Amino acid sequence: MPAHRPAEDGVLAPVLLILAIVVVATVDATTGPELHISAFMGIAPLIAALRCSYHRTLLVAVVYVVCLTYVDLLTVPDWAPASRVVGVFGAFLVGVFSLVLCRTRLEREALHARTSLVADTVQRAMLRELPLRAGALEAYGFYVSAQEGARVGGDIYDAVDTPHGMRLLIGDVQGKGMPAIGAGLEVLASFREAAQYQESLEGVAGRMEQALTRYNARSAQEGTDERFVTALLLELRAPGRARVLSCGHIPYYLVRNGRVHERFDGEGGLPLGLAGLSRESRRSALISPQPRDWAVLCTDGVTEARSGDGHFYPLAERIAAWVELEPADLARTLRADLEHFTGGDLKDDATLLIVRRVPADEAPAAPARSATA
Repeated sequence: MPAHRPAEDGVLAPVLLILAIVVVATVDATTGPELHISAFMGIAPLIAALRCSYHRTLLVAVVYVVCLTYVDLLTVPDWAPASRVVGVFGAFLVGVFSLVLCRTRLEREALHARTSLVADTVQRAMLRELPLRAGALEAYGFYVSAQEGARVGGDIYDAVDTPHGMRLLIGDVQGKGMPAIGAGLEVLASFREAAQYQESLEGVAGRMEQALTRYNARSAQEGTDERFVTALLLELRAPGRARVLSCGHIPYYLVRNGRVHERFDGEGGLPLGLAGLSRESRRSALISPQPRDWAVLCTDGVTEARSGDGHFYPLAERIAAWVELEPADLARTLRADLEHFTGGDLKDDATLLIVRRVPADEAPAAPARSATA
């Protein structure tokens, strides 16, 4: 980023600073040598250095040096030549320092912008932007990282169209924010690959388990924390036929005929990374969604979010209250309501997906199909 880039503050800040310098210098010039307050205006170019572009900071600094030079040379006749030189030289040093400070600030901002751009690109590659679309399946929703400035953290999600049907994942890595990204990326990459080749959801979960086991083995060797991941897998192969498999994840919500039902289909399996603690295999559950059903999947960062007085976020009640909204509007409403409920103080990453089969009149060049959850 060049040092002369336009500043966000526009022209107002430098105009006010220049006006203040001129007014104070005029007061000094008209009140005699008893009152010499122009020197205190050295703060003006310093303020410009912190808020303005390089060129505008230069303008403020030049005005300050010219005004101080005029006051020191022409309005204080009792000063010795050495005192005048010190005054002018001091004003010059303030001006130079403000320019150095401004350039340093702009260079740091440019470095931060480049670093943020790279991080943002990497994070976008990890998590696709919502809404998701995979064949006739679509998912609206939101993701909020508990770590300020991060686009992703401990929650993962994706939807892919495969030869075995449309498959969707939502998961929650142990921990939150940036430290959980490594395990989440490992599981997410494994899902994207396994979903294309594994015939069953159990096979997909098995591949994800293997990937996380390898990651945890590397983490143990490096002396970092091992992680486990709760996950919910959803598969739709045909209208009215779907499967759900839960790896220790919280229940989802099925919305049918305007009523919200908490569903525990496919539960019983341990989180990914902990399969070795049980001899029982994970088993998916067959469900038969009805036309116009849709579902809400989330992580516990939503359901366990607390208000200032300690109450948990009543997600089911909120869905029921706004069940008539379109998916995109419902997602925006729920996100705004969650932030209001918590006062913007989320303690964990929060992800919510509103999943439905695309209505026939919204699916381009697609045959009419019933909606499912």
